[in-house]
Amino acid sequence: MKVTIGLVQMSMAADAAENRKMALDGIRAAAQKGAKIICLPELFTSPYFPQEEHADAEAFAETVPGETTAQLSKAARENKVVVIAGSIYERHDKKFYNTAIAFDETGRMLGAYRKMHIPHDPLFYEQDYFAPGDIGYTVFETRYGKIGALICYDQWFPEAARIVSLMGADMIFYPTAIGTVEGVEQSEGSWQEAWETVQRGHAIANGVVVAAVNRAGREKNMKFWGGSFVSSQFGTVLKRGSDHEEVIIAEVDLSLGKDVKEGWGFFSNRRPETYGKITEKKK
Repeated sequence: MKVTIGLVQMSMAADAAENRKMALDGIRAAAQKGAKIICLPELFTSPYFPQEEHADAEAFAETVPGETTAQLSKAARENKVVVIAGSIYERHDKKFYNTAIAFDETGRMLGAYRKMHIPHDPLFYEQDYFAPGDIGYTVFETRYGKIGALICYDQWFPEAARIVSLMGADMIFYPTAIGTVEGVEQSEGSWQEAWETVQRGHAIANGVVVAAVNRAGREKNMKFWGGSFVSSQFGTVLKRGSDHEEVIIAEVDLSLGKDVKEGWGFFSNRRPETYGKITEKKK
């Protein structure tokens, strides 16, 4: 089965209501271009506040359900599309999470995923704000296939991609907020190339479509590089975005995933009895 994906690459304002409006406009634009599954970036209702240590971000925290989920549910229903609501700053039981929410084409909330891997580096001080996810990995069943939703830093961990793939995901969406940091040299090489390459590797190793949607534009000391892309199940980039705000549209063929899995034996030849080292705590 073929399905059209839409990625809404955004630059965020300081005002949550303005960001929600931009997101709704992006969903509408993607739907008009034929997209049936539409994804927004990480923390799309707010500036990227974790670039500061212990900033006052309370104004951006909200509950699920809440104002953002209500508006996105309506947008999914009116445009008859599946929406992966990037992620928002969720307040729940005195804790805060980085949370993605999914809606089907009727506006029904399919569920949520709370970011598991939380970075803590210069200008990515996320452990000051987010508790690690506590509801496990999630795969959403839709009329267009099964969707795994992971968030930004999760991109670097092959275990997360493998888990949602073993749970049956046909596609993995990665809402993202990543860019270059003023004053920090990319001494290892191009961060953007590594970011794209590791995700294309997840696509190949698991026989899944990978779609990553990033922020764009400058926020204080960070330049988000955009570059949102859709990869086939064998690592072919079907569409790649610029470094500006835009809606990226790509058609994917889900049948290719079965061909990759069966043809290359990446699942049938697994040796899980030898993988115990993966679950050991680092000493």
